Amino acid sequence: ASINQSLKRTGLEYFDIFYSHRYCSETPLEETVQALIDIVKQGKALYVGLSKYPVDKAAEACEMMRQQNVRCLIYQDRYSMLSRKPEGAHFAMCREHGLGFIAFSPLAQGLLTNRYINGIPEGSRAARDGGFLHREDITPELVEKIKLLDAMAARRGQSLAQMAIAWLLAKPGMTSVIVGASSVGQLDNNIAAVDNIEFTIEELAEIDAILNQ
Repeated sequence: ASINQSLKRTGLEYFDIFYSHRYCSETPLEETVQALIDIVKQGKALYVGLSKYPVDKAAEACEMMRQQNVRCLIYQDRYSMLSRKPEGAHFAMCREHGLGFIAFSPLAQGLLTNRYINGIPEGSRAARDGGFLHREDITPELVEKIKLLDAMAARRGQSLAQMAIAWLLAKPGMTSVIVGASSVGQLDNNIAAVDNIEFTIEELAEIDAILNQ
């Protein structure tokens, strides 16, 4: 009933992609997957997407869908220069099952900008209580890495935010990046990242060296 209400509210006949946005360990995976399969077979969505699933559960879900001729098209997870957990197992799973990858939080809650280089501004995410970013997360060591990345971005003719997004878009198998913006100016700045997504081997090695120091 809820998907019918959502379609009616949006004025759409169907969704291009319908996401299962979080894995729920209290619900049998078979029930979740069958609901997704039914949504596609009823014409309410063209494809299925998964987000933030354990890699084994995502692979199992993809196989269940394949057996009923339903395509899982995309996998979405938190991924940035500072959050590289999906590399390895999740990327391998996407390649094996033919899934694209969408990264969210590409700027690591604003850390991959120059906003925190000179302290924590009032009104920023780190200054507010109850968010995903906390004051104690912004260590001197992290600030030093951000400064080095910012200097490298400047050499490339980009802002740090643009370089961080470009670094993601240059990854093989990366379908898209979900950006958040609080102003049109920020959005324009983020979009301009596509003007330069080429990295030399030396630049990629420099980024890894900065992050691993």
